[in-house]
Amino acid sequence: MVAHTLVGAGLDVLMLERGDWVARGPHNWDPHGTLDLTPVATSEPPYRVLCGGNRDVVGPYSCVGGPSVFYGGVSLRFREADFEADEEIAADSGASWPYRYSDLEPYYTRAERILDVAGDPGSDPTEPFHSEGYRQPPSELSDTSRMVQGAAQDLGLQPFRLPLAINHRTSGPRERCVACTTCDTFACAIGAKNDLATQVLPDLIGRGLHLEHNTVVTRLVQEDGRVRGVECYEKSTGVVREYRASVFFLSAGALGSPHLLLASGLEQQNPAGGLVGRNLMRHCNAIAFGFFPRRPNARRQFHKQLGIHDFYFGHPSIRAPRGKLGSIQQLQTPPIGLVRDALPRPLGPFVGPVIEHMTGLLVMAEDQPQLANGLAVDWKTRDRFGLPVLTIEHRYTERDYAARDALVGKSREVLRRAGARFVYVHQIKTFSHAVGTARFGDDPATSVLDPYCGFRGVKNLHVVDASFMPTSAGINPSLTISANALRVAEQVARHGG
Repeated sequence: MVAHTLVGAGLDVLMLERGDWVARGPHNWDPHGTLDLTPVATSEPPYRVLCGGNRDVVGPYSCVGGPSVFYGGVSLRFREADFEADEEIAADSGASWPYRYSDLEPYYTRAERILDVAGDPGSDPTEPFHSEGYRQPPSELSDTSRMVQGAAQDLGLQPFRLPLAINHRTSGPRERCVACTTCDTFACAIGAKNDLATQVLPDLIGRGLHLEHNTVVTRLVQEDGRVRGVECYEKSTGVVREYRASVFFLSAGALGSPHLLLASGLEQQNPAGGLVGRNLMRHCNAIAFGFFPRRPNARRQFHKQLGIHDFYFGHPSIRAPRGKLGSIQQLQTPPIGLVRDALPRPLGPFVGPVIEHMTGLLVMAEDQPQLANGLAVDWKTRDRFGLPVLTIEHRYTERDYAARDALVGKSREVLRRAGARFVYVHQIKTFSHAVGTARFGDDPATSVLDPYCGFRGVKNLHVVDASFMPTSAGINPSLTISANALRVAEQVARHGG
């Protein structure tokens, strides 16, 4: 999104990407095409999880276009109240947004245009103000979605259509979505999902963007309070080289960006340097899977289509915790390949028929920022690129768990009303929604970045990924990351770095 603005302003822009282009074709529909079973999911560099993960060692997802290539396309805006102080969530963390929803609204609109988001305005009961509507309508509801919608409405809830960055247009150069079941966690085989590698980067490259892929940034070289250049390891040649520029944007994710900041020693230049890598949030998530006597998706249609926000700000039927909770979203049936990979080998052949009798709801509870949660570097151990190994430590609060469990309880009610015989709850322990590790704010003592995501103490460096967020809200972070990046890039294009 930064490149989109800067290339449009006529500036010379170089993008460095650790990963490669993801090939598109029928192989993406294979059960083993799900993200964690592809070469995009690596343990290079290895991130050691000391507490709170699903594995002892995890790694980044590296490819051109980033995780958007494999995401489900959900493009929700944060609510107006998500930008305002909430003591129930922030507690004594010092987290505070330096702007309000109205300041970001024009950039939300611009991001939705760039991603060509399809949606149904007005159906979300907590939907914030939109200065423009969506430019394409959503697809027809699947049989599974109609079943879930009816059950939720029977319970007095207001299910709504999730806005999705997916192409449903019947004309134009792009392939139209065929409503397959390999969307969320899969690269789109036909390029109908509006991920950044499909929707944005080809056009920018045609307009002059320079992209170097398979290039691992290992250090930001600082000199006299400015970044002079970036040292890189070229995977194809093994050559280490340095690129120089006048302004630098770091967007390696809420784990990767603080890793580079710490590996480069830049926290020593920052008045709040002790907060670099701290206050890691990732939502407190779980999936409620309903098991049905008949296959809920017999026609095998795309069905990540509905959201439920009736409990986003709490609800009279939920006694604890008070205040904000988060969201409930429909979820695709889990990929058979991933489930088979996670089970002991003798059970693999038997999972297919069982999975086809499942459908699920994802609960996404807003988690509290905590100083103790975060990242550090182990200078005694280095990976093959020369980076010190990153360590991660994360624990949820009692409130985080209570909010998640309250949403799980409501999801159970919906699934049972829809006809589920029983419900299994799967706790999510990945870092897929990691945010907050280099947060921005007005106060230099409590925020690593200034309100335009400039890294304090270094004049020409901006951090524009999910690291900037002071709080996580209870919604997918991708559209807010995009909108904020557009806002920052516009400021730099107008006034310089």
